[in-house]
Amino acid sequence: MLIYKILRRPEWDELRSSGESAGAPVDLADGYIHLSTAAQVAETAARHFAAESDLVLVAVEADRLGAHLRWEPARNGALFPHLYRRLRMADVVWDKSLPLGAAGHIFPEGVV
Repeated sequence: MLIYKILRRPEWDELRSSGESAGAPVDLADGYIHLSTAAQVAETAARHFAAESDLVLVAVEADRLGAHLRWEPARNGALFPHLYRRLRMADVVWDKSLPLGAAGHIFPEGVV
């Protein structure tokens, strides 16, 4: 199962250059990396990145994360994937730009 992380361009650049990332400021504050399922990622983008255009959508295979991935209740009690270690470039299955269109972010075909 693919799960997703939305990164701002500098966060993506850090992940690519160093090979790993502790995530965005909210991830650092909460002590884990926030991820979303395909069913959750559009709302995550709308809620937390509404006016941001230079984003990267990163797909990660959940099974590769092992015991470091926990499914915990968050928004409206839904279970969200949380990664309790740094995100590694080796975790990334693919990455795609996540542009902002007139009606919101434009996701790659097949994601939402």
